[in-house]
Amino acid sequence: MTKKHIYIYSPASAIRDKAAFRRGVARLKTLGYEVEIDEAALAAYQRFAGDDATRLAAIGRAAASGADIALIGRGGYGLTRILDAIPYKAVAKAIQRGTEFVGVSDFTALQSALLAKTGAVTWAGPAVGEDFGAEGGADDIMEACFDDLVSGQGEGTGWRMPVRDAGLKVKPVHDATLWGGNLCVLTSLLGTPYFPAVDKGVLFIEDTNEHPYRIERMLEQLRMAGVLARQRAVVFGQFTGMRKVPGYDRGFGFDSVVDRLRAALKVPVLTGLPFGHVQTKVLLPVGAKVELAAEGRDVFMVWGHRHAHGHDHAHDHGHAHAH
Repeated sequence: MTKKHIYIYSPASAIRDKAAFRRGVARLKTLGYEVEIDEAALAAYQRFAGDDATRLAAIGRAAASGADIALIGRGGYGLTRILDAIPYKAVAKAIQRGTEFVGVSDFTALQSALLAKTGAVTWAGPAVGEDFGAEGGADDIMEACFDDLVSGQGEGTGWRMPVRDAGLKVKPVHDATLWGGNLCVLTSLLGTPYFPAVDKGVLFIEDTNEHPYRIERMLEQLRMAGVLARQRAVVFGQFTGMRKVPGYDRGFGFDSVVDRLRAALKVPVLTGLPFGHVQTKVLLPVGAKVELAAEGRDVFMVWGHRHAHGHDHAHDHGHAHAH
């Protein structure tokens, strides 16, 4: 069996933690992948991985690489400012030919724009440095989910919601487009040609270093724009690095944000999805059709075969328990 080919490129922020990047590359090689590193992967200009033209060229090379996976070196701001110039047709054609584009965080900008412009499916998943190069070693569940994607076996995911959501009643959702990603990046695209016009979809969101009131403000913008009411479900991933303001918040926190949103929407709001700026993350097909069901606290999201060479059995790594 030939080794699966991974092309690593940097479309957003500069890679400052070169040690983590090297660890990530080494880990991917240890896992048996053939790794090709883009010529500008470690470029730096201001806060970016090279100037805009350099990063656009890197996206073009990733699309032309013929690799099984095009994987970003890291997230961090950088894609939003080049959305007007990305070669969407070339990327969509590469995806059609079998290259899966994978990334997290700022990558939401490219995923959303690509979905809006072409309908192509990409994957919300790991980055080289933060995930494969994590100091304590890469997460087992993340690696298993990544291997499922590479080998064409991934068919869905399951997780357990927090105890406070045990009584949530969720009607099964069928044939709904999965979309979303980083809440801040996604909200910044509202009103532009790069915001996906998804109706009756499953919207998943995550973020890091955002105070609960800022999370609520972004959600309110999406709600008042009519986006949330048009969905079949809203799914919260992991919101990390939240800091309350002492003396101000007085009990207002993340749970308050979720509760208020539930009160304002008829759409079910689920929590606990193992995805975001966390080590234990599943891979999610942005733009694919999914089925969603919940029994008690257990949630199941299935997308079936994304590849012609998938398997007949459901592939399950058990629940990725996220707190």
